[in-house]
Amino acid sequence: MGTSEFAVPALRELITHGFEIIGVVTQPDRPSGRGKRLNPPPVKIVATEHSLPVYQPEKVRKPDSVRVLERLAPDVIIVAAFGQLLPQTVLDIPPCGTINLHPSLLPKYRGAAPIQWALINGETETGVTLMLLDAGEDTGDIISTAAIPIHDEDTAFTLTEQLARLGASQLIRLLTDMPVGALPPATPQNDAAATHAPRLTKEIGHIDWNQPATTIHNLVRGTAIWPGAYTFFRDNHRLKIISCQPLPQTRAAPSGTLEIVEKRKLLVATADGTLQLLKIQPATKKVMEADDFINGYQLQTGEQLLAISE
Repeated sequence: MGTSEFAVPALRELITHGFEIIGVVTQPDRPSGRGKRLNPPPVKIVATEHSLPVYQPEKVRKPDSVRVLERLAPDVIIVAAFGQLLPQTVLDIPPCGTINLHPSLLPKYRGAAPIQWALINGETETGVTLMLLDAGEDTGDIISTAAIPIHDEDTAFTLTEQLARLGASQLIRLLTDMPVGALPPATPQNDAAATHAPRLTKEIGHIDWNQPATTIHNLVRGTAIWPGAYTFFRDNHRLKIISCQPLPQTRAAPSGTLEIVEKRKLLVATADGTLQLLKIQPATKKVMEADDFINGYQLQTGEQLLAISE
């Protein structure tokens, strides 16, 4: 049971290692792009390539969907970025449990966006947790964890790829060693240490230039997949910051003030430190390097970026 790109390595590894996959459950095809064409989830694409049976219930908790899973009678259900909470009626089906691959070191970052919030909050370490699902949101008993460092250059894109591969390898190791017909041993979570990682909203991407440069840099990294970190300039034009680099020196200018320095570098003053803008995307335009943005818009030192639309 999975939907997004994060779930694809786990499915591919299950196929490669010869596990009997009796069904793949994923979200329905959704409209996307300017033409609003229906597009299949990444997991469905892989499953179809390997002629695996695919089920796409709008709501997996509905009785008809539950009956489909009961008829399949799986030994174990694997869940990775599926996108729906499973009811107890589903969790009770497999005798070997429902195992969830979660991209954080639980109990930290329970919720829909653990990778994004780890970056936004400036964490230096994250990882994956294999857990036995219960009816709560990422509250089940922990089977195993594996940690990796978060590097300054990591974004939601790169970290998702790393954790997806790490989780897939952990999953195969677990299933290979698991006794047939038994639940894997697991340890209850420490609820007192839990933190939450709620689903991102568009508003989270608003840049406040009165924040430190490192805080803004972390926001850009964490919102890279969606919604993106953005600001406004010149007559309320939206400007998305694709990549940037914090610098230690503080500019003697109000926060949000642009400065063009040697070799056409584009700097922005913040509350603490300076942010060098590397790649920018004006509304309705393609991503461009800072130098092309300076030339194309004839930017001048002293122009102001706005924290919010005015």
